[in-house]
Amino acid sequence: MRWATQVISWASTLIIARLLGPNDYGLVGMAAVYLGFVQLVNEFGLGAAIITQRDLAEDQIARLGGLALVMGGGFVALSALLATPLAAFFAEPAVRWIIIVSSLSFLVGALQIVPRALLSRELDFRRLAWADGAEALVAACGTLALAFAGAGYWALVIGPVIGRAVSTLLVAVWRPHRVAWPRDFRSIAHAVSFGWHVVVARIAWYLYSNADFAVVGRVLGKAALGAYTVGWTIASIPVDRVTALVGSVTPPVFSAVQHDPHALQRYLKNLTEGLALITFPASVGLALVADEFVIFALGDHWRPAIAPLRLLALSAALRSVSPLLPQIIVSTGHTKRNMQFAILAALILPILFYVGTRWDTAGVAAAWLVGHPVFVMPLFLAYVLRLTRLSLSGYLRALSMAASATLLMTLVVLGVRLASPEAWPVGVRLLTQALAGVAVYAAIVGTAYGARLKALWTLLRELRS
Repeated sequence: MRWATQVISWASTLIIARLLGPNDYGLVGMAAVYLGFVQLVNEFGLGAAIITQRDLAEDQIARLGGLALVMGGGFVALSALLATPLAAFFAEPAVRWIIIVSSLSFLVGALQIVPRALLSRELDFRRLAWADGAEALVAACGTLALAFAGAGYWALVIGPVIGRAVSTLLVAVWRPHRVAWPRDFRSIAHAVSFGWHVVVARIAWYLYSNADFAVVGRVLGKAALGAYTVGWTIASIPVDRVTALVGSVTPPVFSAVQHDPHALQRYLKNLTEGLALITFPASVGLALVADEFVIFALGDHWRPAIAPLRLLALSAALRSVSPLLPQIIVSTGHTKRNMQFAILAALILPILFYVGTRWDTAGVAAAWLVGHPVFVMPLFLAYVLRLTRLSLSGYLRALSMAASATLLMTLVVLGVRLASPEAWPVGVRLLTQALAGVAVYAAIVGTAYGARLKALWTLLRELRS
C-alpha cells in the first residue's frame, strides 16, 4: 500500500507542479518551516505511550485521548497567534492564512491518536495501511481537483487537510474509543512523562538531522548547499523508503515482546540482517557509481554534488539499520535514556559538521560517515545489547552476510569499471556496472546464504500474520 500510494503521490505531484508555479510552492514551503516543527510535537508521544504501556486502563486511555484533543486545539490556537508574525517575517501576507488553515490538521490528527495507537498495539497493520493509503489518495485527488479548478496554493493546503480527515474517520470507525476530559492528571502522569521524553528525543533528532544543512548554508553558501542537498536526497533514496516502511511496523512488534529479551534479540538480529541485505548493496553501489550517475542523470553542472553523494551514500548504509536501536529502547520503556542519547547526538554532530566545512561539502558529509558510527550509534547500540542480552559479536554477525556480499560486489564493480573503455557513453558504463553489481550480489547471496534467506522470509510472514 505504501509503494502504491507513493507512485500516486509522485504522479500527482508532477501534474500539480505543471498546474501551479514556483511561487505557490514557495508560499507553502515558508509555512512548512513552522508547521513541520509543530508536527513533531503535536502528538506529544501519547500514541507511543499507549502502544508501549500495555497496562493502561480504559479510563486512562480515554483521558489521554482527551489530553490529545486539548493539545491539538492548543496548537491550532497557538498557530493562529503566531501566523501574523511569521507572515511578517517572510514578508508574505498569504503565509498567515496558510498556517491557520493547515493547523486544523493538528486538531483532526489528535482525534486519531488513540484509535491509531490501539490498532498498532493490536498489530492490525492491514487497517492502518488502508487508512494511510486512503489519506494519500484523497489528498492527491483533492489537491489535483483544486489545482485544476484554479485554487493556486490553496490546493496544496486544503488537499492534505482533507486527506487527514478521511484517515481519521476511518481509524475512528474501525477502532472506536471514548475520550474523556484529562482530569485526575496523576493517573496519566507516567504516560505523559513517557510522551515528553519521546517528544524531546524527536526534537533532538530533528535538530541534528538538519544541522548539516544549516551549517553548509551558513558557512559555505547557497551554491554549496544546493549541491549538498542534492547529494543527500539521492543518497537517501535507496534506504529511506525501506527503513521508514519497516519503522512503521516494528515499534508495536517490539512493544509486544518488551519483557522477553530473547524475542527482542531474535527480532533485532533478523531485522538488522534483512535491512542490511537490501540497503548495504544499494548504498555502496550508489557510492561506487556516484560520479557517472550524477553526470548521466543530472548533467555536468552538478559535479559538486558527486563528493558529498559518495560519502553520504556510504553513511546511509549504517544509518539504515540504526533506527531499530532507539525503537527497542523506547518500546521497552527506557524513553529517558533514549532522550539523553538523542540530546548528546544533537550536541556532538553539529560541531563535527562545522569542523567538516574546512574541507567543503565533502568534509560535512564525512562528518556523517565518521561521526554517526563512532560517536552516536555506539551509545544506542551498547544500551540495546544490554537490554536484549545480545553480544556485540552476535550483532556484527547479523551484518556479516550483507557486508561480505557487498564487499565482493564492490570488487567486481570496480573491476568492470576499470575494464570499461573510456570511449563508451557514460550511460552505457553506468548500466554495465549496475547490472554487474546486481547480478554478482544476487548470485552470492542466493548461493552462499540461501538458508538464511528462507529464514528471513519466514520471519516476514510471521510479522505479516
